[in-house]
Amino acid sequence: MASFEIITQKSEMDKVAKDLLREDVVAFDTEADSFYHYFDKVCLVQIATRKKCWLVDPLTPEGPNMLEALAPVFASPKVRVLFHAAEYDIYVLKRDCGFEFTNLFDTMVCAQLLGYPAIGLAALVERHFGVVLPKEQQRSDWSRRPLSDNQQTYAASDVLYLIKLAEKLEKELRKAKRLDWAVDDFETLCARRWPDREFDKLGYLRIKGARSLDPVALAVLRELFLLRDARAREIDRPPFKVLGNRTLLEIAGAQVTNLDSLSEIKGISDLILKRLGKDLVSAVKKGLRKPHGPIPKLDTTVRRRMDRRAEKRLATLKDWRGPRSEALKLDPGVLCPNAALESIAATHPKTAEDMKELPELKSWFVREFASEILGLLERQSAESESNDNAGSGADSGNAAGAAKLSGRKSGSRSSPKTAAKSTKDGA
Repeated sequence: MASFEIITQKSEMDKVAKDLLREDVVAFDTEADSFYHYFDKVCLVQIATRKKCWLVDPLTPEGPNMLEALAPVFASPKVRVLFHAAEYDIYVLKRDCGFEFTNLFDTMVCAQLLGYPAIGLAALVERHFGVVLPKEQQRSDWSRRPLSDNQQTYAASDVLYLIKLAEKLEKELRKAKRLDWAVDDFETLCARRWPDREFDKLGYLRIKGARSLDPVALAVLRELFLLRDARAREIDRPPFKVLGNRTLLEIAGAQVTNLDSLSEIKGISDLILKRLGKDLVSAVKKGLRKPHGPIPKLDTTVRRRMDRRAEKRLATLKDWRGPRSEALKLDPGVLCPNAALESIAATHPKTAEDMKELPELKSWFVREFASEILGLLERQSAESESNDNAGSGADSGNAAGAAKLSGRKSGSRSSPKTAAKSTKDGA
């Protein structure tokens, strides 16, 4: 394992940042503490060039202002900024520091576009370099200080191989003629904006088993869920570390109204009973006083409403995607996710420009496969129309035959006078 330097002073960070601006490529990673805190934050930034490695500690007294020196590096079009699985790193760095990114390169995206069966950093490093990266610190609490030697070694290993790995993957992308696909995805990620984090007041409905509860128990669960979140915020701990979902469900089902009954619930320790027992009982009583009304629909990814023709287009698109992704050795979800297929089926684009307007579609997908998709839709539409016309013709023929048969039957029952009148009226 190569050596690394720990940066704890702003002056040190300023110097490193100036040196990084002279590099053509720099590898980065971050460690956050979302597994241990309600309000997660960046706890460590790992940096590596071809010759050096640094661990930047933003939790020192100078930490809040230390990372701002990296802004010119991330924004420079001359410095390739490497990450593996960059989405969360970009999210927290934009959120906490307001950084903008220009020249991004994500080795996980590359592995996806190359159809690798395993796209984790450890799997890629072992595959290409025969090195087994340490894994024991994956669930480490990165907010605690001092960092252990094992934590530091683990953190450094996440960036030490990125530059060489990126070079190998770039060569493979060029050979496969998919480098521009990756660049499109990198640019999209650089431009992405995330909404501010908001508390989901209907989150209790997402707990497995919640929707099977009766209105009274569901109302109790709602109050327990709100109490748990308030407590989690107060002590800055993830909600699941305050009380587990299964415990919330058991309390809601038992509808306990005193501390003795509460203490018998699995997951309620003596410490929880002491610190939160009275509040839990109060939440149960509050839920009992007002049973839950109609269950509202959750704001999830809504499947587009599609008529019969759109459903047929979707089936046709899925039939195309399967063999096409197999031929390309790509995961179907990487080639074109279900949401993108549904968007195409629902809107029925007629041109490549129409497809470009669909936000669910990646730029490289439209560029590479628009003609195939449009041709497929055109053929499917023609076949569907032909089948509909054939069906209409058969229906008309059946109706005419039925009318003739009906006429013969009516004539056989009609008097000659009635038949003559009908003929005259028809004339």
